[in-house]
Amino acid sequence: MADEIHSEILLNGNKHTTFGSISKEFEENCIVCISPSKTFNLSGIHISPIIIPNEKIRREFIATMNGIVPSPDIFAYTALEAGFRYGDDWLKQVLEYLEENLNLLKDYFKDIKGMTPIIPEGTYLVWIDCKNLEMDNEVLNEFLKKKAKVCLEDGSLFGKNGEGFMRMNIAMPRPLLKEALKRIKNAVDTLNL
Repeated sequence: MADEIHSEILLNGNKHTTFGSISKEFEENCIVCISPSKTFNLSGIHISPIIIPNEKIRREFIATMNGIVPSPDIFAYTALEAGFRYGDDWLKQVLEYLEENLNLLKDYFKDIKGMTPIIPEGTYLVWIDCKNLEMDNEVLNEFLKKKAKVCLEDGSLFGKNGEGFMRMNIAMPRPLLKEALKRIKNAVDTLNL
């Protein structure tokens, strides 16, 4: 099962290789999920195309879903088609905006001691390595909420390897992002690292 719902949000000319294209064996043994939800900001419509090249696996998947997963409504199908058929210009503008937001974030973090962003090739979610702040995730969360008045996503929610990391969504108006980054920097500056 390959979750590729962010696969069209590619930054700075990066390309995506879908899991099923790696080899014939992968293609015959994969289920690939794509979605307009991230690409076209349509998360409320609850529709996600599932690509299953192997007919036997596809039949089993459909049989398992029957009666468990509700079918999308006509609005969801219409939004899906509109996004994928007519959304190229919109997506191009979104990607340009996200790239500018990412550049702003990179510039800010040059001056924030103890926190290092992991620059993504795609998506609007940026992982930030906070291990040099020497706080466990619970303390770090409280520090950011109370001192910076900014809520980031706790990396430990993603398992042990996420400990010491926070995740930041940069898909927002630039002035709001700038304010959040300024607050984080001001809060970290009080630590005298």
